Amino acid sequence: MKRLLIDKKGKRQLVDEGKDLHTHGGVVKESNLRKVDYSGPVETHMGKKFFILKPSIIDFIEKMEKRAQIVYPKDSAIIIGLTGLSSGARVVEAGTGVAGMTLMLANAIRPEGKVYSYEIRKEHQDQARAHLEEAGLSKFVELKNKDIYDGIDEKDVDAVILDLPEPWMVSPHAVHSLKFGGYLVSYSPSIEQVKRFVTSLPKQFQDVNTIEVILRDWEISNERCRPKTRMIGHTGFITTARKLQE
Repeated sequence: MKRLLIDKKGKRQLVDEGKDLHTHGGVVKESNLRKVDYSGPVETHMGKKFFILKPSIIDFIEKMEKRAQIVYPKDSAIIIGLTGLSSGARVVEAGTGVAGMTLMLANAIRPEGKVYSYEIRKEHQDQARAHLEEAGLSKFVELKNKDIYDGIDEKDVDAVILDLPEPWMVSPHAVHSLKFGGYLVSYSPSIEQVKRFVTSLPKQFQDVNTIEVILRDWEISNERCRPKTRMIGHTGFITTARKLQE
């Protein structure tokens, strides 16, 4: 099981339980970790103080190795909120990539729900599986090495969420896969992709909306309150549509 180690400056490090921790500020003995039950303040042999605690899903996403572009939590969190996904929901996702959004979806629908995630690249699927196992979420996800353009196996699902170059090729399949009232969601970096997706939606989909999420952090202290100089600007457009006809 992973734990999160944070120093006073906010630097984060994911570590494994059951062994000494080697940090940039010295070694934290495993015996000292057991004393605080892996949750609380600890010190290295050099006297540097850390805090150890259970990592959040965002900690896993921020620290995981990214060999492919992921859907940022700022976008996947909005997708989860707009579609109302919660425990018990059944969700189809494509493509998996390295599981950036898959982790968020699995965390939202557990323990009663399931994510069915389609990915044609085996190397990405293998990395996604490793990330899911590291976060303890693999049992809530079925990874499928299949091209979703050829069809969707699952029926009566709550949402179909797409991060694909040609999402309009999946829309007709989603009609037969979604339950009445279910959501079709497309995440696209290009507005031309959005236009083609929206204008080619089957008639069963209504209540269509496209948004863009811009995230700006602020620096707050006694001396100043101002936006940080770096920000996560455009990452992608989120389009949602709801199946309101059979």
